[in-house]
Amino acid sequence: MPKAIIAITSYSEVFYDDGKKTVDFTSETGSFGIDEHSTGPDFLNGEDLKAYEDKNSDYSIAISKIKKAKDVNPDEFSIFFASAGHGTLFDYPTGGVVAAVCHGPAIFENLNDLTTGKPIIEGKTITGFTDIGEEILKVDGIMKDKNLRTIKETAAKFGATYSEPNGPWDDYTYTDGKIVTGVNPQSAESTAVKAIEVLQG
Repeated sequence: MPKAIIAITSYSEVFYDDGKKTVDFTSETGSFGIDEHSTGPDFLNGEDLKAYEDKNSDYSIAISKIKKAKDVNPDEFSIFFASAGHGTLFDYPTGGVVAAVCHGPAIFENLNDLTTGKPIIEGKTITGFTDIGEEILKVDGIMKDKNLRTIKETAAKFGATYSEPNGPWDDYTYTDGKIVTGVNPQSAESTAVKAIEVLQG
């Protein structure tokens, strides 16, 4: 049975003006940080909230057994899924991906095709968290201060086209070959479904 690995940020320093942090399945350090703004009712509710709060849920059990990226055998996995949160803007630019959601496409920063040596997204179309979303959350200034690129800026820098949804909170994904990206937390499930569809051909 095909397996998927979910990468999460290991960055857990203060990010937001209100002092909140951004949490720590597989990460570079084997630890994690949670984007506290992503746990609010606008983003985390229903069955997802129940799983998050239940210490015996599959999610809670999996996150408690997080591994360092170097301790994982990549040959065991058919899908590499980069999750999100603003913390990914700090550490994802040094990782690798096939499917990514929200700020997860920051991982494309230094992800090159092993055959050509060119950026994996060059000539492709991707999506990810919108610039207007950053403005609505009032973090666009923080990002500029910390020299962090938006997903749209990352796409432009590495020769990709950025596909924008009608609204920043819409469930929206984009598939281009074996690269599957989603806009926001609302797009996480549809991005995962599309990644599985791509895998199944």
